[in-house]
Amino acid sequence: MDFHLTAEQKQFQEAVLRFSKEKLLAKAKERAHSADYPWDVAKLMAKQGLLGITIREEDGGQGGTLMDAVLAIEAVASACPRSADVVQAGNFGAIRVLAEYGSNLQKDRFLKKLLTGEAVISVGMTEPDAGSAVTDLQTKATPDKGGYRIQGSKIFVTHSSYADLVLTYVRFGKGLDGIGSVLIDTKAKGVKRGKASAFMSGEEWSELNFEDVFVADDMVLLKEGGFKKQIAGFNVERLGNSSRSLALGRYAYEAARAWAMERKQFGRLLCEFQGIQWKFAEMKMKLDAAQLLLYRAAANADRGLPSPEETAIAKAYCNQAGFDVANEALQVMGGMGYSREGLVEYCMRRCRGWMIAGGSIEILKNRIAEHVFERSFSQRPE
Repeated sequence: MDFHLTAEQKQFQEAVLRFSKEKLLAKAKERAHSADYPWDVAKLMAKQGLLGITIREEDGGQGGTLMDAVLAIEAVASACPRSADVVQAGNFGAIRVLAEYGSNLQKDRFLKKLLTGEAVISVGMTEPDAGSAVTDLQTKATPDKGGYRIQGSKIFVTHSSYADLVLTYVRFGKGLDGIGSVLIDTKAKGVKRGKASAFMSGEEWSELNFEDVFVADDMVLLKEGGFKKQIAGFNVERLGNSSRSLALGRYAYEAARAWAMERKQFGRLLCEFQGIQWKFAEMKMKLDAAQLLLYRAAANADRGLPSPEETAIAKAYCNQAGFDVANEALQVMGGMGYSREGLVEYCMRRCRGWMIAGGSIEILKNRIAEHVFERSFSQRPE
């Protein structure tokens, strides 16, 4: 068992780190405090080959591994935490599901723009009455001549304020097997964006209302029975979420470590106080443990389908560790950590959101327990 990166992985990691320091570091704070999507970064990353790392070469991607994409997120976030979102959007989640299950027509129409950083795709899952219980979704696809009419709404959609395309979970029929997905152009007739709202992180989202939106047959991504394939793609997305949690926790840790080695109080450096030393020892242990769990899940997913158990464990632990470390780093830095003059408070706020988004920690623990006891536990009343 080898816990070290290969020579190729190290070379790739170093190249991405050089790029990030040269091109992204200078405006890191500005990007973090802006609600806009960093389109400039997306185009730079496209030229650098950091979009579509995990997508097959025949589809316009780089033909790399999930582990490569994880390493890219870590390297980019070490210089510019906000820019790690662009790596996520270009490699995990909706774009990967499109590349995996989309028709040639769908990929020709949408994938190229996504991979060149000209557009971004969202996932429309959550509804006002369907959050963690996503299978309660009510957005309905009704057959119409040559396609379907979509009626419903989605909330808390990442990138919804500026996305060109939404991979939308819809109900073709009753029950779990009635769920599938369609591709909806946000400029299509009947698509209405609600008033923009902001998360605690500063990211904005808008409710998306679909009022009798027509979707042609060739824009159906996964028909009835496609829910399990969609969730398999969602398990991969969780690795991107986990990577950012870990990466932003580490960013905050490094900022606090540098602070502790130069800041003096009572005539001594902060790092010379035992209480501070113990904080950093705890942070280091959490970061190392989280990284091992993440790398295990990513490496094993590259050998086949992602393990729901391993991705759940990685996400739950990385989410908690990232937030705990960023929170402690903020405490170590005191007023400077709490100030928007730096990015430690930003990292803490972002990490807190990932404990909810992409499957809450509580739901993930339910999934883990099902693997422990080798049985399902319904959360619904009898």
